Amino acid sequence: MKTFEELLEESTRVHGHICAGQVIGVRMCLLALSLIGIDDPKGVDRKKLYVIVEIDRCATDAIQSVTGCSLGKRSMKWLDYGVMAACFVNLETNRAVRITALEEARDSSKKYCAEISNKYKRQLEAYKIMTEDELFRVQNVEVKIPDENMPGRPLKRVQCTQCFDWVQDKRDLLVKEEILCRQCAEGRYYIQL
Repeated sequence: MKTFEELLEESTRVHGHICAGQVIGVRMCLLALSLIGIDDPKGVDRKKLYVIVEIDRCATDAIQSVTGCSLGKRSMKWLDYGVMAACFVNLETNRAVRITALEEARDSSKKYCAEISNKYKRQLEAYKIMTEDELFRVQNVEVKIPDENMPGRPLKRVQCTQCFDWVQDKRDLLVKEEILCRQCAEGRYYIQL
């Protein structure tokens, strides 16, 4: 595993700039991976790791960068909860932890880098050196991942009887004896012109 500094540099390159969220995400990963027994997330352990992120912010880019997990590989799941948290699962041992970034860390940054007046720069630097207990809440959890959410080939492909789109991984709905995609059943997020 690379050093914190190397991982932060790589994460910053992926994300496009350095920010406190990058520091939080990298440190969160290092802690989680050590707790669930994953040593080489992008190498020999790559098929053992599954991550569920609860926010679509900067830390998520860092988590993807460090772990190699992604939506496209189906090794990362995004739940739109708006919480700076992620759950890391070792698929081989079922060991899992949910780690939440503590809001209190923002204020605690003052005691570490009081000389930095800009709060964003202060948080960025303080988060690098704060203790894990001041940055995170760690919960040992059990996660049941449905087969249709696991990495690998689609379990099922069916065609919507209304729009004819193909739907994978049991995302279809049966409505009045018709197989429908979610958009035909629940409404579209777009308006066709």
